[in-house]
Amino acid sequence: MSARRLLLLGLGVAVLLYVAYGMLMAQAHRALLYPFRDQAPLVLDGFVPVVVGEATAYVHRTGAETEAGAPVVLYFMGNLGTLAAFAPMLVHHAEAGRSVVAMGYRGGGSLPGEPSETALKTDALAVADALDRLVPGHGPVVVQGYSLGTGLAVHVAAERAVDGLILAAPYARICELMAAQSGLPACLIPGIDRWRSLRDAPRVTEPALVLHGRLDHLIPFDHGERMARALPRGRLVPVEQGGHDDLMDHAPYLVKIDTFLDGL
Repeated sequence: MSARRLLLLGLGVAVLLYVAYGMLMAQAHRALLYPFRDQAPLVLDGFVPVVVGEATAYVHRTGAETEAGAPVVLYFMGNLGTLAAFAPMLVHHAEAGRSVVAMGYRGGGSLPGEPSETALKTDALAVADALDRLVPGHGPVVVQGYSLGTGLAVHVAAERAVDGLILAAPYARICELMAAQSGLPACLIPGIDRWRSLRDAPRVTEPALVLHGRLDHLIPFDHGERMARALPRGRLVPVEQGGHDDLMDHAPYLVKIDTFLDGL
């Protein structure tokens, strides 16, 4: 066999292997994006689970003396899938006199269902639409998301009337991150959950606070920069020594969130 034919044969085999690898990753990507298994539900004083359509929201209402007109934070967590991991942020809002509605994710925290971008966005809008029922007499509505949840927060803020948006460690497009890690054109492969927050961002007209750790190695800092630029009223606050999972360990983080909320 000539060298040319051997080269062509090798290239053909490489292409077939690459296509097979792409098909395998396309089938497996949701298991990697949503690693929700064997997790306990949120058990936190003052937070009550309420079923909203196919979703479950954990609701904390402020006391009767402060409830009327108090802000409500609609919170979307990262892809750990269990709200228990985000209890410190939820408690912080509650102790600050805010009502909190935190959405559980299908398949996570012992909840039924299978997670996907479409399913979670559908649930997020359903919970947003139920806020008046979940927290009667609430004041300003602020949507907050962390990591995976920033895509839900931006989507809700683009589709519904809210008063403010807080994004912590946001991505511009998850499919970009997948492409960088896999070597596949994830933003072009059919059936992939792409999570393109940049598409929703220009439609968010409310004030938006973007916080991102400069040392974030999971979602690089430039994603936060791009999101802040895409949001018409976006403001980027770098967390200088912050990574991806330790933002609450850095004092400016909560201070900036509280200042933003108090200014609405």
